Amino acid sequence: MNKDTRTSNGFEFPNTAKEMDRRSVIFGSAVASSSLLFAPIISSPAMASPKGTNIIPEWTLDGGVQFPTLALNTVGLSADETEEAVRLAKLSGITHIDFHPGKERDGVAQFMKKEGREGLFLNTKIRKAKPGTSPSDAAELARLQIEEDLKVLGVESVDMLMLRDSPDCEVIQAQWAVLENALASGKTKSLGVINFCESAMSCVLQSAKVKPALNYYMLHVGIGKDAHGLRTFCESRGVRTFAYGAVGEPGPSEELLTSPLLKKIGASHKKSPEEVALRWVTQGGAAVSVRPTTNFGLGTSVCKSPKCEEGIRARASSFQWSLTKGEMKALDSVTSPDDNPTLFSSSGCPNSFVMPK
Repeated sequence: MNKDTRTSNGFEFPNTAKEMDRRSVIFGSAVASSSLLFAPIISSPAMASPKGTNIIPEWTLDGGVQFPTLALNTVGLSADETEEAVRLAKLSGITHIDFHPGKERDGVAQFMKKEGREGLFLNTKIRKAKPGTSPSDAAELARLQIEEDLKVLGVESVDMLMLRDSPDCEVIQAQWAVLENALASGKTKSLGVINFCESAMSCVLQSAKVKPALNYYMLHVGIGKDAHGLRTFCESRGVRTFAYGAVGEPGPSEELLTSPLLKKIGASHKKSPEEVALRWVTQGGAAVSVRPTTNFGLGTSVCKSPKCEEGIRARASSFQWSLTKGEMKALDSVTSPDDNPTLFSSSGCPNSFVMPK
């Protein structure tokens, strides 16, 4: 693999981009080179899990944090299913575990109690403060949750904490300051945000001493590679894209899974439509968090073998094959299903999700 170059923001690009203007990715830049913004993730055998058989590329974040670009998304799994999914993921080479506080966290704790933490990248989320919560109370809730999560997990720190948005900018800023303190005190190694639209991102950047390493939002074929401009907005400010929902959310998209185009492309590679959908995201330069199977819905998911094991293995092998330039171009041009990238944001962002009554 060619030697990588690294910007002051911790971004790494192949040496073919050496002569490009690095100023385009410096924090606060108004203009960025599209070739840098959507640089494909490049894999190397050196990035493979020592116990897995698949190559999972990594990003180097500020502070030298190695961020695996493929994560297991445990949302909706029970504690026991989370434990099993983590076990299967690690066997397949997926070491990045993307989980929520509560039963998923408890399942991760169960796994580590039996197998240990070695090799795992632990990535968890701060709960949303209820509407009307004062900034000071929201900050305290975040602080208490961090302490609780570390205690339940039995660790002194996690690898990443991600903050959900709020319709109140002061709440975002107050909670972000708590996360910055957690970073400074060694309780986490990196920070990110979840479902931040442009206004939420602008809010956190106004007061941030440490900018988010990434923004976690939905990205799939049909939304467009620029996610309605959100990707350029964030990446031009040094905030990377970490995607979920490669086959749709809050449930799998029937339109994607039955797409004639995805089926045709998949057939030429002996891959399923869902594998094509995932590869489009990763080959487009975003990191991605994946559900273990397509058996999921709003707040629910299932990990039962053999389907769970088969699903995780297929996802872990995503970097072992590539779409052609023509196939990427065709998928880039698809305009349906067109969803809101920050679907699960708060009411402070446009077109946010409303829970069914």
